[in-house]
Amino acid sequence: MNPNYFTGTGTALATPFSGGEVDYAALGRLIDFQIEGGVGALIACGTTGEVSTLSEAEREGVIRFAVERAAGRLPVIAGTGSNDTAACARRCARARESGADGVLIVTPYYNKTTQAGLIAHYERAAEAGGLPAILYNVPSRTGLNALPETVARIAEHPLVRGVKEASGDISQIAEILRLFGDRVALFSGNDDQVLPILALGGQGVISTVSNVAPAAMARLTSRWFAGDVSGAREAQFRLNPLVKRLFAEVNPIPLKAALELMGIAGGELRLPLVPISEANREALKAEMEAFGLIGG
Repeated sequence: MNPNYFTGTGTALATPFSGGEVDYAALGRLIDFQIEGGVGALIACGTTGEVSTLSEAEREGVIRFAVERAAGRLPVIAGTGSNDTAACARRCARARESGADGVLIVTPYYNKTTQAGLIAHYERAAEAGGLPAILYNVPSRTGLNALPETVARIAEHPLVRGVKEASGDISQIAEILRLFGDRVALFSGNDDQVLPILALGGQGVISTVSNVAPAAMARLTSRWFAGDVSGAREAQFRLNPLVKRLFAEVNPIPLKAALELMGIAGGELRLPLVPISEANREALKAEMEAFGLIGG
């Protein structure tokens, strides 16, 4: 099995809103911007897409729209996670019906589960969808950490093609890659750790920052795979101050402000998320000007 489901930069798309509804015109602009920037995949309805506040109809609408807009130019991966395995399985099946190329499944949250429960959860969800699946481990949000040995067991399933690792634990990531890095792709879930994870054998990043800087993030990963280590390091160092500002508050609060500053989409959020503080907005604006994303 080829582990390279995609290699390089995948963008975890924001979901633009206007007047309380999904703003599909803005979403189209955002998708076009990603493709023009050279990213390798689009991830719709993930954390950055405020998926927790999307209705089931909105989820399906966003996924279908992304598939249609991408028009086969790059894969579209649908976020289908839930803490209810049956609901997750239904979402995986609907993602397939909507034309998605794969699914991203976050570990169950709130009710959580045991490591044995994680294995059962992923097996059932993957089989229901019948699509290549990426396990998403983000303990800071879910309160549950998928241990390397558990991930290795889950990765034995033929439909599990990758892992998005956002634990921030480099030692854990190294152990995952030691156990099964030759069988599935591992993607960084943290924009400030892309290069170290690539150096360990990772296949790329599922990025928030690439919403506003797709070419810069794609340049980091492409330089690495071209053997330009110093160029990749330079790209990571250049991105890190922007990463810091885009995560100064809960994601995607600063990202929505950044997209508004760039004129790609409005800054509207859904409660319980609220607009960025004025101090953080000004610091973000200054960093975006320094990066060249907006005029000074």
